[in-house]
Amino acid sequence: MKKRIGLLYGGKSAEHEVSLSTATAVSKAIDYDKYEVHPIYITLDGQWLRGPQLTKPVESIEQLQFTSESKLPNNITEFILDKNIQVQFDVVFPLLHGTNGEDGTVQGLLEVLDYPYVGNGVLASSAGMDKVIMKQLFEIAGLKQVPYVYFIRQEWNQQQMQILEKCQQKLNWPMFVKPANLGSSVGISKASNEKELIDAIQFAFQYDRKVIVEQGVKAREIEMGVLGNNNPKVSVAGEIKPMTEFYDYDSKYKDGSTVLIIPAEISSSVEATMKDMAIRAFKILDCSGLVRSDFFVTEHDEVYINEVNTMPGFTPVSMYPLLWQHTGVSYPELIDTLIELAIERHTEKQQLQYNRD
Repeated sequence: MKKRIGLLYGGKSAEHEVSLSTATAVSKAIDYDKYEVHPIYITLDGQWLRGPQLTKPVESIEQLQFTSESKLPNNITEFILDKNIQVQFDVVFPLLHGTNGEDGTVQGLLEVLDYPYVGNGVLASSAGMDKVIMKQLFEIAGLKQVPYVYFIRQEWNQQQMQILEKCQQKLNWPMFVKPANLGSSVGISKASNEKELIDAIQFAFQYDRKVIVEQGVKAREIEMGVLGNNNPKVSVAGEIKPMTEFYDYDSKYKDGSTVLIIPAEISSSVEATMKDMAIRAFKILDCSGLVRSDFFVTEHDEVYINEVNTMPGFTPVSMYPLLWQHTGVSYPELIDTLIELAIERHTEKQQLQYNRD
């Protein structure tokens, strides 16, 4: 029998459009002879809508954006409670990026529903989304990273001068300012002086209540993919060369001004260091399924881990699938593997005992 896949995408997130692109790409690559595909669209307002079963690749993103008048609409309460209209999925494939999807919230819901689902669990997703928590765990694992300062909105409102002073004492210009809980370079700014720093912090607070300020470093941006559960494997390395000042949202998704070099031209020792750090980061966060690990490599071959992405961009031209393609795993094969890993992890969890007899 075909496995029934719930394709979950959209979401109440600044990365809603990225998720739609990912879902479109997966719908075009998934094997319809092996899988029965059911689309579940979460609108920007947070409404859950189910469309008719997909039997072939969609032609455009618009086909995946249902309205409340669409066939088989239902809200989240019905999705959870009404067994008459709820499809019993073999696996849910969350193609959600950013908050309310990649941060452990949807993963927690799927745990309660007891569905196998692709990707990272609650802890890894939430820790990987919060850049501060992630970096603190990296410190425990002994992973080398650039210096940083973080604070919440209330602290900024009450102690602005002290925070600016702390940033300039601990960090050198330029600095990069980021919302702590967001991806796809949304809300990120580069600051080269105090005025730019203040503007960047205020901009970042539009997207999150916690902000992180990181030391800028002159380095190449190199990434690796990690795939697996208990015995993860690492892909070849790939380098990002943005034509803009830094790798922002537009250069990632809109203007095509970024060059991807796969495999990256790095020494065997740097590659070995990155692989070791990628696995250690994967394990300290208790990751599963897929992760993209991002690094800085200086001209002196110093390696710093920047962050991990627990639901990286997943179109055929995104870095994560391209890294695995160059490692010998095609895009359709990658989808199959992730579904198998989801079932494997769920099966392992079913062995746990929940009573004391």
